[in-house]
Amino acid sequence: MNKNEFRALQELKYKTGQIDRRTFVRSLLATSIALPTALSIASSVEAATPKRGGLLRVGMGHGSTTDTLDPSTSENGFTLATNYAWSNHLTEVGPDGQLRPELAESYSSSDAKTWVFDLRQGVEFHNGKTMTSEDVIASLQYHMGDESKSAAKGLLTAVTSMKADGPNRVIIELASANADFPFIVSDYHLAIMPVVDGALSVNTGMGTGGYILESFDPGVRAKLKRNPNYWKADSAHFDEVELISIIDVAARQNAMMNGDVDVIDRVDPKTVALLGRAPNLDILELTGTLHYTFPMRLDVAPFDNYDLRMALKYSLKRQELIDKILLGHGALGNDHPISTANRFHASGLEQREFDADKAAFHYKKSGHSGAIQLSSSDAAFAGAVDAAQLIAASAAEAGINIEVVREPKDGYWSNVWNKKGWSACYWGGRPTEDWMFSAAYTNDTEWNDTAWKGTESSAKFNDIVVAARAELDDNKRRDMYAECQRLINDDGGTICPMFANYIIAHSKKVAHGADVASNWDLDGCKISERWWFA
Repeated sequence: MNKNEFRALQELKYKTGQIDRRTFVRSLLATSIALPTALSIASSVEAATPKRGGLLRVGMGHGSTTDTLDPSTSENGFTLATNYAWSNHLTEVGPDGQLRPELAESYSSSDAKTWVFDLRQGVEFHNGKTMTSEDVIASLQYHMGDESKSAAKGLLTAVTSMKADGPNRVIIELASANADFPFIVSDYHLAIMPVVDGALSVNTGMGTGGYILESFDPGVRAKLKRNPNYWKADSAHFDEVELISIIDVAARQNAMMNGDVDVIDRVDPKTVALLGRAPNLDILELTGTLHYTFPMRLDVAPFDNYDLRMALKYSLKRQELIDKILLGHGALGNDHPISTANRFHASGLEQREFDADKAAFHYKKSGHSGAIQLSSSDAAFAGAVDAAQLIAASAAEAGINIEVVREPKDGYWSNVWNKKGWSACYWGGRPTEDWMFSAAYTNDTEWNDTAWKGTESSAKFNDIVVAARAELDDNKRRDMYAECQRLINDDGGTICPMFANYIIAHSKKVAHGADVASNWDLDGCKISERWWFA
């Protein structure tokens, strides 16, 4: 055994409590490491070793008085983080970005059409009920059917049947093969809830998660305490967690600076350098699939006009938005939701740029005249109102009059987004192309926030999405998904000028693993389960 192997073995023993600090330091000294260095290594190992205890306070730039505990309607980071704290799913995206089993101990399929999920045994809900296949089937069926208003309805339209093969196995049949279906069941809406007295226990915060909900004040805060019977022995390290809605970015950052919270999300790029100079804080920045959009609804005039949409797409100065809104903490978007972090990103699609002449051409062809309203609020993302003003200024160069409507932060997601003709929005993105398309672009999802339906291109897009699910040849899938991105870029109602980095500020007292997920903010919104106090 060489010195590096010996050191790694000693670190493992120290982490797992097999040796104490003195023994660990002496083992390092035996390999010719100087005492100051050995002490520093010991401290680093201690900080990287999860410890139990304490109250974690998270200041979040999300939350609304219309929020509920019903996972089917969750549409912002506050409810997402709350629901992840009290619930689990069949699968989950790990800190390394890879899919892994969660409540399902394993999953398998020989044809990508029939999927078998073997459930973990002995997992208990917070009320003491043992989780079985009955709970899983009822939880998934809740999002299905003609009357369902679930945001996950479109994700499950391919499911033709679900049946229990005993108490610990669920068999799901799809109408057609879908190689990415195990990713789908990790969607945050698809929390597994218990069947109580013959009915699914919805909107109660009852789950199998690492924390038990104590109180939930919509748009204000959620308080949770550790689940003493949590089935993940190496997770949920805090005794208590408090998620606090602080939508105003200045107030959120002041709370961080004053020590009123331990972690905040959505740090404003304008002040990230200032926060980074604070001696008691660390900045964590991650690049992933987060993107900022300005969806135009095709069911609201004048956005039903192709040339009007194209005029607006050409009227943006995208690099200016990245420079002035993100201050460089992001990358160019190209009017579709697939980032370079995705497996099948269409790298060959020409980047759309500001072109006043083309914008003016399409605007004249559209026949429209008068002001076009763009609703915006910093509830969408930090700087969303300023971004809308920049869009209005650049469009004016092409003779297009955009009227920016500053909307209230509270209730923005329930009263403005997915309702008004043109608004500001953000999407956390999804790990797979099919998941992203199924969440926001296919014609069967409640969250098709552009109402992109009824056009020849949208019909073609929907057909390709279905076909791509069943295609197991990666090269063919790459071509199919590239065409999907082209169709959205050309005909769709999405203006996606930029992909943004996740920027998190946290106290140096808070620690996390070497890998931090970027599928959502705050370590995949599982900070309560994955982080700890050093």
